[in-house]
Amino acid sequence: MLRKWDELPAYMKTPEVRPYWESLNQKRGQLLCKRVFDYAAASAFLVVLALPMAGIALWIKLDSSGPVFYRQERVTTYGRHFYIHKFRTMVSNAERLGTAVTVGDDARITRAGKKLRRFRLDEFPQLLDVLQGNMSFVGTRPEAVKYVEQYQPAYYATLLLPAGITSEASIRYKDEDKLLKDAENVDRVYVEEILPDKMRWNLQSVRDFSFGRELMTMLRTAFAVLGKDDQ
Repeated sequence: MLRKWDELPAYMKTPEVRPYWESLNQKRGQLLCKRVFDYAAASAFLVVLALPMAGIALWIKLDSSGPVFYRQERVTTYGRHFYIHKFRTMVSNAERLGTAVTVGDDARITRAGKKLRRFRLDEFPQLLDVLQGNMSFVGTRPEAVKYVEQYQPAYYATLLLPAGITSEASIRYKDEDKLLKDAENVDRVYVEEILPDKMRWNLQSVRDFSFGRELMTMLRTAFAVLGKDDQ
């Protein structure tokens, strides 16, 4: 649940974050509904998807050498660090061969990875992160630590809620890798151009949070994955 203002980390207790906290503070009942839904839905999905996930794991092992899961340190509520669960879609040493964000036609992506990414099947293991309370179905996508370290003051308002599997920004930037394809400096373009616009959507989602809106975002995500979302 939402912490009291005085219990927030010092770097979050700023004039830029305060309006977002006050808005959420008036919606504690909906925040409770959000957490109950996350836990119940993640548990149900894991039971239903257990067999398909086992099949995906076998496919990954047969397709390329390396672990089944990709684990990277990310940031969630109140700046807490955690290691995200995803099916591996790149070669096992991908982080040493490029940036933390993926570009279009990235040579590091495996054959199985291309299919998994297309339908976002690589994100199924994040159901484990939802159960652990590190993530939610809807919320700001968890950024790598090095990008959070470059946040502007207002951006920290997104850390009032758990990181999410999907979000309005995720839907609008579902082809982010293609936007970065021709960038000479991927990290610079991401931090200076793409991240600010994503944060605009993320901050709006925090300010206008409601449990009903999040259910609609989940529905829109399904349409986006199927290529039927016109934004």
